[in-house]
Amino acid sequence: MPDPRPPEMNPSPAGATIAIVVAAGRGLRFGGAVPKQYGLLAGRPVLRHAVDRFLAHPAVDGVRVVIHPDDLPLYSAAMAGLDLPPPVAGGATRRESVLNGLESLAAAPPARVLIHDGARPLVDAELIDRTLAALAKHAGAVPAVAVADTLKRCGPDGAIVETVPRQGLWRAQTPQGFRFDRLLAAHRGGDFTIEPTDDAQVMEQAGETVALVAGSEDNIKITHDGDLARAASLLGQVAPGGGDIRVGTGFDVHAFAEGDHVWLGGLRIAHDRALSGHSDADVALHALTDAILGAIGAADIGAHFPPTDPQWRGASSDRFLAHAASLVAARGGTIVHVDLTIVCERPKVGPHRAAMVERIAAILGVAADRVSVKATTTEGLGFTGRREGIVAQAVATVRLP
Repeated sequence: MPDPRPPEMNPSPAGATIAIVVAAGRGLRFGGAVPKQYGLLAGRPVLRHAVDRFLAHPAVDGVRVVIHPDDLPLYSAAMAGLDLPPPVAGGATRRESVLNGLESLAAAPPARVLIHDGARPLVDAELIDRTLAALAKHAGAVPAVAVADTLKRCGPDGAIVETVPRQGLWRAQTPQGFRFDRLLAAHRGGDFTIEPTDDAQVMEQAGETVALVAGSEDNIKITHDGDLARAASLLGQVAPGGGDIRVGTGFDVHAFAEGDHVWLGGLRIAHDRALSGHSDADVALHALTDAILGAIGAADIGAHFPPTDPQWRGASSDRFLAHAASLVAARGGTIVHVDLTIVCERPKVGPHRAAMVERIAAILGVAADRVSVKATTTEGLGFTGRREGIVAQAVATVRLP
């Protein structure tokens, strides 16, 4: 279950910035089989897109997600491969959900907090920068877009009763940024006879000044099914010729050593030998990681996780693959497809192929049909034929905006 208590085991570093991603709503207007934040956008849940954007931002020190308790299985699948603290249980209203998220940080408070809707998957780094920069002078900052269309107010019968002047009107977005102590005090001490629709209104009711910063027309909120199509188009997934298609390749080899199992494709497989390596030596995930890094021109796995660094000794390789995926997401990109070939005599890959596909898809946050796992042998030739080790090679196709 999501943890409603302040998780004191995950203290915020002094002066930190934490993003609270609110995803506890039910999304009734969306009309899908799952709440809108778990709907698939370019093969990955909408919420995963949003979380990855904050995790990849250098000024954000951590992410706390607030969810509906009934959505824990959906949340766990969406966040597979990420090292996040337990989610926080949401409340009956959005305001209560935000307060629960704030209270979960109160034992070791950050300096700044960003409140973001989990249904806004396309927040960009520049918008986050602008919001945080405004907090140097203001207690709160809200990204917003000026209203450009003529506004009409209509009556219950649908007839226009008034034209509303649009001068000075703005459409508020998230993430909304605040000095943590001021926002928490406003939430704790407010009189909410009229339920506020965002945290800027909570601060306004407390007498605080909130600044506007430039928002983005691309920072859309998924409300209706058609919004997913628009978001996919913005990611370059729909419009013909849209986006920049990149292809990267990866290759890795690990020798056998003493042991009773191997890690392969994210699975622990019983075997009469183990693979030798600084991490868990998952040759398949290493090749996939390099393929994705290669597609975006981000060097190789060793540049991100040096084998000379003791913190990666015995590390689970799903962390490496998830990191590569997060770098793609941070650039607004999408992993279109990955193709993995494992070369070995033993262990046999066939019995584990389907589970490998599911595991890799979960780590990358893509649909299983975007993952291919194949296996072959060298017909007894070479070091793989002599059962001295395993080879893996991979190809990753990535779309960047």
